[in-house]
Amino acid sequence: MKNENLYNYILGVADNSLILGQRMGEITGHGPSLETDIACTNVSLDLFGQVRSYFQYAADIAGEGKTEDDIAFLRKEREYKNVLLVEQPNTDFAYTIVRQFLFDVYHLLFLQELQNSKDETLVAIAKKSIKEVSYHERFSTDWVVRLGDGTEESHQRIQNAVSALWTYTEELFQQTEADKAMVEVGIGVDVTLLKEAYFAKVNSVLDNATIEIPESKWFQKGGKNGVHTEHLGYLLADMQFMQRTYPNMEW
Repeated sequence: MKNENLYNYILGVADNSLILGQRMGEITGHGPSLETDIACTNVSLDLFGQVRSYFQYAADIAGEGKTEDDIAFLRKEREYKNVLLVEQPNTDFAYTIVRQFLFDVYHLLFLQELQNSKDETLVAIAKKSIKEVSYHERFSTDWVVRLGDGTEESHQRIQNAVSALWTYTEELFQQTEADKAMVEVGIGVDVTLLKEAYFAKVNSVLDNATIEIPESKWFQKGGKNGVHTEHLGYLLADMQFMQRTYPNMEW
């Protein structure tokens, strides 16, 4: 492999979009309205489009004839580097939209900084993706405020989702060894520097949504190092079914 740290760094970035894209794809046909259903499906498609660009680059780095499909579908659970937040299930629409919001705020900040990378391929992906993610953030933010400051039931559902998912936010700013190596050479984003802006934005939106910000300082981590919740195993079983049932299948 030409650059193992760069390869692992790309996986750490792309797996977030891969797993969240799969989760949002599960909403297709189940949205609260036709317009919202289509919007969630489009978010999923945007994320998968970004993943393809990342994985094509990763496959080139890996060499040995590896393809984007190999990277997406043929890894084991412990080889996925996504944060725990994005693998959480679609308990209800409030959970879906809060999970999306908590990731979108981070994702937009991350891509804004990735545009300054010394790696031209990553810069190109960031410049293309940032337009889509800007929409994702507006979409999820609007829904959090609308439901949080809506009816008594919608408010309580958003509050429940925030309280449950808050424990996964801190991991967004954890650095792996690959992250640190790429930051050192000017390729990666120092995510620790995004934390203050992230929570300022999130807290502002939740305040507008009349949602109480959880006081708990206990956070769950592990996903970036391949240690996941039980939910990822079920997700991968669905996502990888065709490739594992019919190996080397091509469209």
